[in-house]
Amino acid sequence: MDATEVLKRYADGETKFIEANLNGANFFGADLIGIALNKADLQNAILIFSYLNRAILNRANLIRTKLSGANLNQASLISANLHDADLHGASLQGADLRNANLTLAEMLDTNLMDADLRGADLAGANLTGACLRGANLREEKRMYSASLRGANLHKADLRGADLTGVDLAKVDLSGANLSEATLRYADLSDANLSEAILYNASLSDTNMRGANLKGANLMNARLERSNLIDAELTGVNLRGAIMADTKLTRAKLNRANLSFARLNRVDLSRANLREANLTEADLVDAYLARTDLTGANLSKANLIRAEISSANLTGVDLRGAVMPDGTINN
Repeated sequence: MDATEVLKRYADGETKFIEANLNGANFFGADLIGIALNKADLQNAILIFSYLNRAILNRANLIRTKLSGANLNQASLISANLHDADLHGASLQGADLRNANLTLAEMLDTNLMDADLRGADLAGANLTGACLRGANLREEKRMYSASLRGANLHKADLRGADLTGVDLAKVDLSGANLSEATLRYADLSDANLSEAILYNASLSDTNMRGANLKGANLMNARLERSNLIDAELTGVNLRGAIMADTKLTRAKLNRANLSFARLNRVDLSRANLREANLTEADLVDAYLARTDLTGANLSKANLIRAEISSANLTGVDLRGAVMPDGTINN
């Protein structure tokens, strides 16, 4: 079967081409809306700028298939093999990609808004500038655990995405927009989140050990019980962030904005907070053993029962701060 035969039969009203052998077929710009190609072999096929809206491609072989600019909105690609496929600029809005193999796929500027990516393997995929707003990548009983190890998500749009429990270790998320995203229990160890936007994001119980968050915006983010040991947070905006029980041992927070942040029971031992803004921050029961607070602003901060006896307080502004013994510093 070749492309010409499929197009003729499709034009005559036939839509089911189950297990069809279309290896290398040319469907450039073809209108194949709603076509059923379950288990079809489309390896190396050309589907550039094709219309595959609501197409059914479950378990299809799409290895190295050229799908740049294709419209796959609401298509079903469950367990499809898209290894090394070219999806540059393709639209997969609302598509079902559960358990799909997208390893090494080219997904530059791809639209994955509201797509279901649970269990998808995106290891090594290039998602630079991709839109994953509202996408579902959450882990559910390990059955649907998306893998993004080694993926490039530089400047990707992940606003409101559900990334609960997802493995994002060492992933490049620099400049990505993760506003309102859910990343609870995710693994972001050693990830690059420099200049990322994480406004109002949910990062509770997240592993961010050694992550690079330099210049990131985490305003009003939730980071309870998260691991940020050895993290790079220079110049980060954590204004109003909720960080109770967070581990920040040896973290670099120089010039960070932590004003109005809730830092109850936080571990900031040996952390660098030089020139950080902690105005009106809540540091009740905080642990600041050997913390460098040189030149930091702690005016009106609440330090009740905080351990600061071995901290470096050179040049610190403590005007109006509530000290560990409950007295107010003048």
